[in-house]
Formats: sequence, C-alpha cells, structure tokens
Amino acid sequence: MGRVLVVDDEPGIRSVLTDILQDEKHVVFAAADGFAGLAILKQEPIDLVILDVWLPNLGGIDVLKEIKQEYPEIEVIIISGHANIDLAVRAVKLGAYDFLEKPLSLEKVTTLVRNALTLEDLKRENRTLKSSLFMDDELIGQSKPMQEVVELIRQSASSEAKIMILGENGTGKELVAREIHRQSPRAGGPFVEVNCAAIPDTLIESELFGHEKGAFTGAVARRKGKFEAASGGTIFLDEVADLSASAQAKLLRVIQELKFERIGGEKSITVDVRIISATNKDIHEETANRRFREDLYFRLNVIPIFVPPLRERIEDLSALVTYFMRKFKEPDAPEPKTISPEGIKLLEGYPWPGNVRELKNFVQRINIMADEQVISPETVRFYLGEQRVNGESASLRDFSGMKLGEARDEFEKKFIVRKLEENDFNITQTAQSLGVYPSNLHGKIKKFGIQVKK
Repeated sequence: MGRVLVVDDEPGIRSVLTDILQDEKHVVFAAADGFAGLAILKQEPIDLVILDVWLPNLGGIDVLKEIKQEYPEIEVIIISGHANIDLAVRAVKLGAYDFLEKPLSLEKVTTLVRNALTLEDLKRENRTLKSSLFMDDELIGQSKPMQEVVELIRQSASSEAKIMILGENGTGKELVAREIHRQSPRAGGPFVEVNCAAIPDTLIESELFGHEKGAFTGAVARRKGKFEAASGGTIFLDEVADLSASAQAKLLRVIQELKFERIGGEKSITVDVRIISATNKDIHEETANRRFREDLYFRLNVIPIFVPPLRERIEDLSALVTYFMRKFKEPDAPEPKTISPEGIKLLEGYPWPGNVRELKNFVQRINIMADEQVISPETVRFYLGEQRVNGESASLRDFSGMKLGEARDEFEKKFIVRKLEENDFNITQTAQSLGVYPSNLHGKIKKFGIQVKK
C-alpha cells in the first residue's frame, strides 16, 4: 500500500487510474495539471507520482525536473501517448522510473506501480539501516528491572500510544525506543531521531517541520523536516525536556493534530507518525518548576517507561561484559577475551555513573589495550584508573560527610593500603614508592591500625 499522486489533464484517465489504484488498496491523490500536482506534493507525503508527459500550463518534463530537484526520493512513472515516446524516453533519462503507454493496460499499471513502490520501500529500508549503522546494540539483561522494561515494550509496541522514556544518561533510552519501533506495525517505516538538546533554539522549528526555499537567509532550497521524514514510521524526540518554552509550544500544537506548515509555507502538511520521547531529567520536577509544559507532558507521557541505571541492575553486568567483549573482538582473534571472576566482582563494586555507555567504553578500552586473554583483576583496577571500586575510591563522594582532618587521614590510610598491596606488603619497597622513610611508614601503619600481611 502506498500514497500515489496522479497528474493528468484528462478526467477519464484520472478516474480510471484512481479506481485501479484504490482497488489495490493505495491512497490516491489526483491533479489536473502540473501546478496542482506540485501543490499536493507540498501538502502530503507521497510515495509515487504517475505523471502525464503532456500537460497544459506546465509541461510534464518541467514537473519531473521540479520533483527530482525537490523530492529526489519519490519515484515518477510517466504516461505517454504513441506520439510522445521520445519524450517519455527523455523523461526516463532525467530520472523517471519508467513509462506507461496509452491506452493504459490494467495489468501494466498495477505491475509497474507495485514494482516502483517496492523499490521505494527498499530505498526507505536502506536509509533506515544506514541511520542505525552505529546503533546496533541489543537490550541485554535478565534482572527484574530489565524484564519489566522488556514487558512494557512488548505491551506498548503494537499500539499508537505516545511513550516517554525516562532514565539517566547512558542507560539505553534510545535502544528502548528502537526496540519499540522494531516490534511495532511501523517497523518497515523510518525511525528518525531528533536530539533536542543539540539543536539551537533558532533552528528547532526548521529542523522539526522543514522550510520553503527563501523562507530565511540561507534557505537556498526547500527542506523536509524530521516530522515529514518520519511519516509512516516513528519520530524519537531525545532529551525533549531540553526544548525551550517557545519550541515546546510549537511542538504541542503539532502533536495534537499532526499537522504543520513548513517555515515560509502556507499550506498544512499532514503526517502519520508515532511519537516517542525521552529525557534524563526529573520530568516531574521540570513540570513543577514550569520548565516543561504540563500540557505537553500529559500529551507525551501516555505510557512511561523507566530505564534503570546499571547500579540497580548490577546482576546484568556480567552478561553485558560478555556481549561487549564479543562485539569488540579482534577480527582475527579465535575467541573474544574474558574478564576473570575476581575482575567481574571489582566491576560489580563500581557505581557506574555513566551506566551502560560507560561500561561499553571501558570494555572496548580494555579489550584493545590489555594483552591477556583472561583479564586479571589487576588489569581491571588499572584501566578503571582513579575510579576505584569496593571502597578503594579516593573520590570526593567517599569523604563528603567528613571534616578535613578526618578526610585527610582516611585518604592517607587507603592510599597506604593500596601501595602496600601493590608491593606485596614489602615495607622498604612501599616506603620507596611513597617517597618516605621506612620508619615513617611504620608509624603510619601503627597510627591507622593497618594489618600488614606476611
């Protein structure tokens, strides 16, 4: 099923083609001349144009050139009489998909339209695959919080309800949105992501809704917005709470009716999209403090999905490490590297403020830099750097409740213990690495009650 525009000055031809195409379950628009056809293209998302080569006012060749310049992704089938075959061949050279010769054959019309729409589907799928080329991770986890997320995805994917995904940075909100799209009836359509935090407020309207040529300085050609590009599929508004007040007002107006005008345009464009949004902010606090419109929140938050931070699903860490190790395996390596059980325990003791994204980066780094096939706990400690685990951290949060003298003593004790461990509790070597006399080190060990292993 596609959205087909028929442009022909003969009412009989328009009527016959409309009947044939509607019988094939296509949505059909019709225009009597080139100007009317181009006007429809400005208003409606069209998959295929059937265009008469001989038209009054604006010839079919000129209409074809305009379509290929402004809407290069749309396929065009030319209709020609016997006397216009040379013109039809010229049109194909200019980018038309093929041509139909009058009198029209029912079988040829349905076959050619079906083939052209199949090609359009393949092109759309290719664009979708390209857009997801670097976002090919999977949702991994058997923990209760993740299974709740998976179940919410399953329940909501088949509906058209708007979904708001909540969670910290790096938890995998975009993966959840893509999985909803993949399981939905719209899976064959585009998945268009918009990073609302990355678009300047002055450009957000153009980015979302497009603009006409000459609408503002720098608008050298007509441009489709993200909503129009997502028609038939899903639009993902990431970091939606970062939109300005004016952008929120414009978005609210559009999502109520799914109609809008391009900047500089006069006619409304209707799109068929599913809206999924996400934010890492406390959306209730944002609405309470009037930084996010309450009416927009209620429009977007029909089904909320909270993606838990990694520290609340730490039992999934081992499976995530295994997955990322396979992902980053060297092409010529027979098997992916692994992390020792002791190393996994160290990783499980780290709070992972960057969540799964931080873990992914860590595994990629250690996979490249470490020479061991089974990575030791010492190597894990080294590549975690200053971000230590299981009480070994010297970060500020460990000392936030202490006074200066207490914090200094606690840091000194932990630092000495770490150096002792690194030097197998050899006092002379440890003192040398600390830059103090052994007698000084003995005094510190006694002061802090450090147990020296023999």
